[in-house]
Amino acid sequence: MSKVCQITGKKVITGNHVSHSNHKTKRKFHPNLQKRRFFVPEENRWVTLRLTTQAIRTINKKGIYAVLKDARKKGYVIE
Repeated sequence: MSKVCQITGKKVITGNHVSHSNHKTKRKFHPNLQKRRFFVPEENRWVTLRLTTQAIRTINKKGIYAVLKDARKKGYVIE
């Protein structure tokens, strides 16, 4: 399963480990993904999503139905 947020689209990015001597080696920065279930009363069903913690905060602010509607408009497939 890919490490991508289903709402914000955040994914793994690359960067460098930088040592004390300023020696650089490649590394990866992973998003803080959480698996969460939400009940959508408008659709009368549960939806399981892999989300970043930022997306969970967005859902708390806007509501699950509004966030799902925006995500579907952007082209994300949410079952």
